[in-house]
Amino acid sequence: MKKATHPEDLARLFVEYANAGDADSMAQLYAEDAVLDFPAGNPTIGRDAIRAVLKQLVAARPQFTVEQPLPTLINGDIALTATVPADGTGGRTQVARRQPDGTWLRILDRPERATK
Repeated sequence: MKKATHPEDLARLFVEYANAGDADSMAQLYAEDAVLDFPAGNPTIGRDAIRAVLKQLVAARPQFTVEQPLPTLINGDIALTATVPADGTGGRTQVARRQPDGTWLRILDRPERATK
């Protein structure tokens, strides 16, 4: 499994693993204590719970495209990333944390605008 050496790598790797139907590798992009707001407005907490949601997602065999990244904001070991959504769902934003080995994992992920 490839690891994110830059915060921006997380979105690209997510798309790569999603299109391959690899929910386990997708989940490895998240920290153990991460929060994924998916479906929108329904937070999923923890890597194992996120893996279960991602398995359901890839079972539908959606095809993702790599979206244009917006400038990343980094403060020490924390980064805010975002992309311009290709599907018009609103903003996609993520917060990542640098790991002791220098790689990055998502800790907060809002892949689409909440409708609540």
